[in-house]
Amino acid sequence: MKIKIYAIGHLKEAYLKQGINEYLKRLEPYAQVEVIEVDDEPVNNNPSQKDIENVKNKEGQKIIKLLKNNEYLIGLDLVKKQLTSEEFAKYIEDKFVLGGSNISFVIGGSYGLSEELKNRCNDRLSLSNMTFLHQMTRLILLEQIYRAFKINRNEVYHK
Repeated sequence: MKIKIYAIGHLKEAYLKQGINEYLKRLEPYAQVEVIEVDDEPVNNNPSQKDIENVKNKEGQKIIKLLKNNEYLIGLDLVKKQLTSEEFAKYIEDKFVLGGSNISFVIGGSYGLSEELKNRCNDRLSLSNMTFLHQMTRLILLEQIYRAFKINRNEVYHK
C-alpha cells in the first residue's frame, strides 16, 4: 500500500518534524508513505480576497502538476464530513480498494484549497471543526492514518 501526502509549505518547527518522523517510522510496516512538500506562495499581511484566491490558485496549480491522472486524491477541507477514528479506519480500507492500494491526501496552505484542486479531489474530509496550523495537520493526519491501520488489524493502540 502506498500513501502520498501533498502539503503546501515546508515544516520549520523541530517538534513537528520529530512527531511526523515518528509516525512515518511507525507506518513503515503497514504502508509506504511519502510526504511531498510544495512551496507556499508569499502573501502580504493584509491580503484582499482577490490576493487570497490568487495564492490558493497558484498553490493548487503546483499540486495539480504533480498529480497522476489516476491518482485517488482526498482533500482535507474544513467544511466537509468528519469521521470518528473507527469510521476513518473503514474509510481508509475502502479507499485503498478504489485507489488500487494507492491513495493520496492533500493539505492546503493557510487559506485552504483552490476550487480547481477541490474539484480534482475524488473526495474531501475534515479532520475537525477546529482550525489547526496547516503544518500541524500533517502530524494529526499521520497519527490518524496510523491509528486506522491499528484499528483495521485489531492491534493494540486505539482506545
